[in-house]
Amino acid sequence: MNSLQFLEGSPRNLGAVTCGDGVNFAVFSKNAERVVLDLFDTPQDKQPSFSFEFDPVKNRTGSIWHVFVKGLSAGALYLYRVDGPYNPPQGHRFNFNKFLFDPYAKSFTSGSVFRSYNKQRALGLAGVENGRLSDLSDFPKCVVVDDSDFDWQGDKPLNYPLYKSVIYETHLKGYTASPTSGVQKPGTYKGFIEKIPYLKNLGITAVEFMPIFEFDEDENNNINPKTGEKLSNYWGYSSVGFFAPKTTYSSDRTPGGPVREFKELVREMHKAGLEVILDVVYNHTAEGNEQGYTFSFRGFENSVYYILPPGEKQYYMNFSGCGNTMNANHPVVTQFIIDSLRYWVMEMHVDGFRFDLASALCRDSAGALQMQTFLVNAIAEDPVLSNTKLIAEPWDCGGGYLVGGFPGGRWSEWNDRYRNDIRRFIRGDEGVVTAAATRIAGSSDLYNHDGRLTTASINFITAHDGFTLNDLVSFNGKHNDENGENNRDGTDDNNCYNHGFEGITVNPKIEKLRLKKIKNYILCLMLSQGVPMMLAGDEFRRTQNGNNNAYCQDNEISWINWNLAEKNEELVVFTRRIIQLRKNHQVFHRETFFSTKTPEIEWFDFTGKNPDWSNPSRFLAFMLDGSMCMNGDGKYDNDFYVAGNTDIYDVTITLPSPHKGKKWYLAADTSIEGNDCIAEPGKEECLSEQKRYILPAGSFVVLMSK
Repeated sequence: MNSLQFLEGSPRNLGAVTCGDGVNFAVFSKNAERVVLDLFDTPQDKQPSFSFEFDPVKNRTGSIWHVFVKGLSAGALYLYRVDGPYNPPQGHRFNFNKFLFDPYAKSFTSGSVFRSYNKQRALGLAGVENGRLSDLSDFPKCVVVDDSDFDWQGDKPLNYPLYKSVIYETHLKGYTASPTSGVQKPGTYKGFIEKIPYLKNLGITAVEFMPIFEFDEDENNNINPKTGEKLSNYWGYSSVGFFAPKTTYSSDRTPGGPVREFKELVREMHKAGLEVILDVVYNHTAEGNEQGYTFSFRGFENSVYYILPPGEKQYYMNFSGCGNTMNANHPVVTQFIIDSLRYWVMEMHVDGFRFDLASALCRDSAGALQMQTFLVNAIAEDPVLSNTKLIAEPWDCGGGYLVGGFPGGRWSEWNDRYRNDIRRFIRGDEGVVTAAATRIAGSSDLYNHDGRLTTASINFITAHDGFTLNDLVSFNGKHNDENGENNRDGTDDNNCYNHGFEGITVNPKIEKLRLKKIKNYILCLMLSQGVPMMLAGDEFRRTQNGNNNAYCQDNEISWINWNLAEKNEELVVFTRRIIQLRKNHQVFHRETFFSTKTPEIEWFDFTGKNPDWSNPSRFLAFMLDGSMCMNGDGKYDNDFYVAGNTDIYDVTITLPSPHKGKKWYLAADTSIEGNDCIAEPGKEECLSEQKRYILPAGSFVVLMSK
């Protein structure tokens, strides 16, 4: 450290930025009185090897503290300490004894904030809340990263049209963590690369990763009452760093290794034609409420980064359900979020984002929900983000339910109305046929306004939050006992049905029925207007044993069991073929909503007459006019007839006539066992009977004209 020179530096770029023969450090703190940069030699250092105190005249421009350290390079390890007023009722929580992460840190060493602080607390050491950690050996350090140190091999954004997208949601670690995955580096970015051929063959176009921003698994202190083992923050919806890929997901944990390995994953996915969408959590941080630990934002400028109750600023407004809410529409925080998104697009080549509890980003500094907020509009209109996919989870924990009305123009939304209505229809509920038809046709009641397209609706039946598809048809209620919350966590509103037995069974009659229902769900999802999103492993009946809130289960409950892919190959084949059917035919992925002036879509009852929208009806059928859509080859599309019979009785359908000179061919029938239930594209068989079709109870059929 003696060879280092500490110069004035620049306020231009926040974070630690390599530049020539050194590194420029810059952080925001409006009310700080002292700022210290602590440097470390190794990740295991108990204390800094060198500390530099910023000169408030030379090393400060406005609210930005900055220094250029000549002689320092990528791989250097650092933290901050900041002094200022400690006055929680006024919103200030400065504490010079706290080591702080750089909010713009691009990588971290291994370790755990919560384990370090919990260890101090368990020892009864003074200093846990107000003092200084006596041992930093397990406390993560920020890592200086040189983003130019990677060969992208000419990689460019894929810019796959959203209306052609098929999204696949997965947990990065859990996808390959099981020994059944057979990969060389299980649970890592490297390990996921080995599964790219499978994903490409399945036909999906984009992988939506659950949070990979740096988070702390040790944040959860609950105990599994069955095993006695400590549970974890497995899902990662509690960010510690917003520019850094998760260190423990990397097989290379040397300084900067996680960044390089994540970039390699993105590059290899792009080579295979697969886009990368990140599930991002900007609504809150891992610092929690007023009883939480200070390790970053709170120690730099608590009153800026968080929404605090007026007149009671020692507390935090909690629209996230996690203790705090980021003050997203404060100019400093807005810029922070924009900078983070730009970094992931420009330097990490990410293709899109799904925003967790996005309605919280529409809250002003008093916590009020605003329909026109600077942040969501700025994201939508930002030139750097212009080609990225923007997906909102349009609700928060404070009642901010904005499905169909999320602001910001070009945003898409997770459509939970689709999930609920399709679940109820396929389960066989009464009074839902009209709602199901509306969802299949693109949810125009929600999105056909203000110039929005069908792509505004992200359709899903299952996601990480809830049952897997297999469990949806195998359980009548949640079984979350191993979460350590006495089965109180997780929703009770699942619209599920076990088909006669709770849980796993070898009863062939029940198994046959469950498989057919799963096929119905997948078929309906892939042939609905809007953008389909499926949950990883649903294509081969992944189960969580009835746990519908496995946020804390870093084990076989959550991990993908790849043995099921071979066991349920029939369903994998079905999924691959129905995805291909969707991709091959424009009629299933229109950008615009159906017009009422032309017969682009016609609805029928089973007699071939006007549809029955009455409450008792459990039958739905429609015909898509292929002459209204042109495929990529410049030819008009085929006509399609799709019917779903969710009743307990078989029906004999009177078929409408396809265009003159055409005949009906069987594309799919979920009542047929084996791979014959869906034809390979181009190998559909002509129906011997063109006027009628017998559709068994609880089945769907797809016919195409040729």
